[in-house]
Amino acid sequence: MTDITPLSADALATLVEDFEASDHNRMAMNAVTAAGINKVARNYDRARLMQRRFSTIVDNGTATHQDRSGRCWLFSSLNVARFVAKKNMGLKEFEFSQNYAMYYDKLERVNYFLQDVAELVKAGEPSDSRLIQHLLADVMGDGGQWTMAMNVYKKYGAVPKDLFPETESSKNTGEMNVQLRRLLHTAVAHMYADPASIESVIAEATAAGHRILTIHLGEPPKSFDWEWTDKDGEFHRDGEVTPVEFWQKYVGSADLESYVCLVDDPRQEHAKGKKIGIEHLGNVAGGDPTEYLNVPNQFMKDCVRQILEEQGIPVWFGADCHPMMDRENGAWATDLFEYGKVYGVDFDLNKEDRVRFADSAMNHAMAFVGVDVAEDGTTTRRWRVENSWGDKIADKGYFTMSDDWFTEYVYEVAVPKALLPAEYQAALDEPATMLPAWDPMGALAM
Repeated sequence: MTDITPLSADALATLVEDFEASDHNRMAMNAVTAAGINKVARNYDRARLMQRRFSTIVDNGTATHQDRSGRCWLFSSLNVARFVAKKNMGLKEFEFSQNYAMYYDKLERVNYFLQDVAELVKAGEPSDSRLIQHLLADVMGDGGQWTMAMNVYKKYGAVPKDLFPETESSKNTGEMNVQLRRLLHTAVAHMYADPASIESVIAEATAAGHRILTIHLGEPPKSFDWEWTDKDGEFHRDGEVTPVEFWQKYVGSADLESYVCLVDDPRQEHAKGKKIGIEHLGNVAGGDPTEYLNVPNQFMKDCVRQILEEQGIPVWFGADCHPMMDRENGAWATDLFEYGKVYGVDFDLNKEDRVRFADSAMNHAMAFVGVDVAEDGTTTRRWRVENSWGDKIADKGYFTMSDDWFTEYVYEVAVPKALLPAEYQAALDEPATMLPAWDPMGALAM
């Protein structure tokens, strides 16, 4: 092992002397220790100019709340679906059960993980390999992708929230996930200890996973009677329907399952106009693979603008939500905080370098519900975002995003295939370039 240069007492003394010699450093320390970095670094002029006015707004009602869970991808995809359902049923307010969606996502993930790892064990993959260790570390989190959500809705449909409401564990998933993770870790250990017993291990762990989920989340309905009164006071009754029938009847017209996931992978070695996929990333065995079409960021913006203006429907997207975010006031802009000026540091990484050196990746999914377009009819200036962090922050739960922040930190959008030009549609029929399970483009929205 190469020698690592220690931090000497003389070097430390020099650091201290240099810090204390600067009046700026002393003032910054006084301010940050008293008020916190975000209050000190907040760009007052930029913040006051973040307007909440948009040339196009899609009203989707009261903001939802994912509580202490990483279900944003389910909340945001169901927020798109609920807009369609509300329109089809003539309702002012409506919400799908996110608990129902999570129940079947996790049940399917138990099976997917066990089957996936079993094949690796049979193929002789060492238990200490990077792949196995990555899969073990990442298993049974809450995060996901648009395609994974659609896999759940296609197979299991959806139900109104009041028919399968939240539980203590759906709102705060940590302890449930710990137990599920322990179950799956144990199963993998047993697979390696006795490869001949793999099938029985899978069967027993799947049954246990189902049992744990049902204890924590409740038993989801197989069918239900649906009746409602629309916003005009008219009563409607469907009678008994299954969750799949409910989804198909009230959301199916939007054909969300056929949407294409566009991604902006800024790394030069990944060509635009080509598909990429992530190995071992999925939830429903036999469902659609998690693949993306890599496109320029500007093309993503154009698609979102067109959908909002012409179709009037929310658009699901994934972003790195943490940089330059004012959570309480609900704003994102690339210059909203001046951290570098406080610290005397030049944070100069571009989007490609941030991805390449683990400084940025998609970690949160939301829905675009508005855009402000300049007088030329195409130049986007700011975006309205429906979040799933409740209505006590931002503009009753709705955020404002500057257009430059979209460029730097939005990675993925889900759009209708019909919006793609011929060459992009043709690319969808080509095999995807598969990236390893730990690639940053495989990051999950939470």
